Parts: sequence; structure tokens; C-alpha cells
Amino acid sequence: MIETGIAFAGRTGVKVLAMEPGYVKLMMPLEPNLNHVGTMYAGALFTLAELPGGAIFLTTFDASRFFPLIKGMDIKFLKPAATDTTVEVRLDSERATEIQNVANEVGKADYEWECELTDANGQVVAVASCRYQLRSIKPSSP
Repeated sequence: MIETGIAFAGRTGVKVLAMEPGYVKLMMPLEPNLNHVGTMYAGALFTLAELPGGAIFLTTFDASRFFPLIKGMDIKFLKPAATDTTVEVRLDSERATEIQNVANEVGKADYEWECELTDANGQVVAVASCRYQLRSIKPSSP
């Protein structure tokens, strides 16, 4: 779903390296995401920082009762990414339960995290602050 469920993301070649409840690790390949100076295109880095929201949702929350929305994201590009780039995000089970309980109670719950994007040498090339909202799926009226 993460690699091919969104056509745009699929065209970037993004790969899921690990995905389990509360944890995801994704990799964005340098090719085909080169910019005009031979480093990774900023939009590809932005996409890499945003995609964990869907991945964490799929493994951590009840997709039959909720859906995620991104409310905002700030990204700081620290240095050019000249290799494949990865991101790891963790959401502990206690926090996930709190988020789901609030969404169940009031229909939605905001949550956020910071993540680092690292190149193949372990250098942080960007940091992102991501803000999401978990929303309840309203039951259909008869």
C-alpha cells in the first residue's frame, strides 16, 4: 500500500524497509529523484518525511474505524542528499492508544512527531515536524 497505493509515491521508488505496529522505516532511492544539481529533489525528501504517517496508521490504528489526515509539516533541509535516504518513525503503543481513545470519544485527535532523514552514510540531511489528525469514520445513515 505504501509503495504503490499512492501513484505519485510509487513513481518515486520509495521502499518499505520495516513496518510493524508503532514503527516504520522507509527508503527513498536517489534515482529517479535527482534534481538539476545531481542530489535528491526536495519534493522527494518531503514525500519521504510525510509517508510514515500513512504507514504508522496502517499498522497501528483500526482502519475500519479511523482515517488519517496530515495537518501540516515543516521541513528543514540541512545538507544535500547525494545517496539513497531513509526515515524511521516510532509511535509508542501507549500514545497510540491515547490518540485512538480521543478520536473515538470526540471524533478526531491531533498528534505529531519529529523525524530525521538520513543518507547512506548516516548523516542527517533533513528534519521534519509532522502534524497529523486521526478521524473517526462516521457510520453511514440507513
